[in-house]
Amino acid sequence: MAGLDTARNMFKIPELRKKIFFTLLIIFIYRLGGHVPTPGVNADVIARFVANDGGGLFSLYNMFVGGSFARFAVFAQGIMPYITASIILQLMGTIFPYIHKLQREGAEGRKKITQYTRYGTVLFAAIQATGISIFILNVQVDGISAVLPNMPHFLFIITTIISLTTGTVLTMWLGEQITARGIGNGISLIIFIGIVAEIPLSVMSQVQQVMADQGHVVTTLVIIAIVLIATVAVVIMTQAMRRIPIQTPKKVVGTKMYQGQNTVLPLRLNMAGVIPIIFASSIMTFPGMIVSSFSGPDPSEFMESLSRLFRPDGILYGLIFGLLIIFFTYFYTAIVFNPVDIADNLKRQGGFIPGVRPGKQTAQFLENVLTRITLPGSVFLALIAVLPMMMMGGLGGGFFFGGTSILIVVGVALDTLQQLESHLQMRNYEGFMKKGTLRGRR
Repeated sequence: MAGLDTARNMFKIPELRKKIFFTLLIIFIYRLGGHVPTPGVNADVIARFVANDGGGLFSLYNMFVGGSFARFAVFAQGIMPYITASIILQLMGTIFPYIHKLQREGAEGRKKITQYTRYGTVLFAAIQATGISIFILNVQVDGISAVLPNMPHFLFIITTIISLTTGTVLTMWLGEQITARGIGNGISLIIFIGIVAEIPLSVMSQVQQVMADQGHVVTTLVIIAIVLIATVAVVIMTQAMRRIPIQTPKKVVGTKMYQGQNTVLPLRLNMAGVIPIIFASSIMTFPGMIVSSFSGPDPSEFMESLSRLFRPDGILYGLIFGLLIIFFTYFYTAIVFNPVDIADNLKRQGGFIPGVRPGKQTAQFLENVLTRITLPGSVFLALIAVLPMMMMGGLGGGFFFGGTSILIVVGVALDTLQQLESHLQMRNYEGFMKKGTLRGRR
């Protein structure tokens, strides 16, 4: 009953209660927007097209936006253009000194980067919306067009670009509001809600296949086993860490003497959390969506080969996807953890790592340790994202049971629970666990 007591305690804290209700309101608005159709489309045709796509790119994209693409709602693009803009801004920081300077300027610099990211979001959303509108014009299922017959093509393209771009900007704003005024982690939570909202439908579909003898019972049991094993593995790796011992000598301040302390500096095996998965997915889906959108009904051989490259159930896609995950794990870890800053802070506070000199040697030691533990963490992320997806493609389990969705759902859930637990413990309430604490990626 500890879980019920903890849930009751969350609503006893006025500030936390307000954050939870505000977050639930934003989630409701997001899900509501996912059912508002774009003008001039036959939503049934698009839903059947996505269903017939099987393990294709549109099925994967539909998972990230919570089924909004199959309904061709105003939120059909979801938050992915924002993530694409964020990636490009982060990468530009390693190339352009001005962006790098902004990244190190603290709150003011982050404010400007956020502003540039918003501009980039509008640009990428408009480009992607243009491609999608042109592609939808050519979609037909059983001879029925996805665009209503009384809708002029030029007007459809304009209204679709405006609707989808506005929907993306509104989705971005909703995510920022969760981060600023809700329980935090807004952008990841938007993707989390989209995936979780569609899981019951995927489960029901799998059950109906078994009941109708279209799906084998053994296959369904194998899918369940893969999901459970992957979930346990993700939790274990998310919680795993390397503890670096830190010693602080005793010191005299005024007339008081403070005893030395022995503490630890926790370095997570997966310090980047679910960000590499989200970044890699965005990188793979954005160009794939553009290629598919501009291919038309009769694509050339070159365009067909490009489309196959970005097909999620392909081996080449899995290889590129895995390498991107490893790259973004190292890249994002380098952003969130700076060994030089940590070493300087330890030196100023009089702390040191036993056997390592303060300053430059401490920074080098931390960098070496971080590099070694990030490798297994990044490889694990790549394997757990790619292998279940390949296996599900062969078993017919769908993307909702794949490694990417499991990583995002488990990672964001642990982060959110950790934030809620920190609010409870700040006010002397017990957390979700009697012994120890939940650890998100922070």
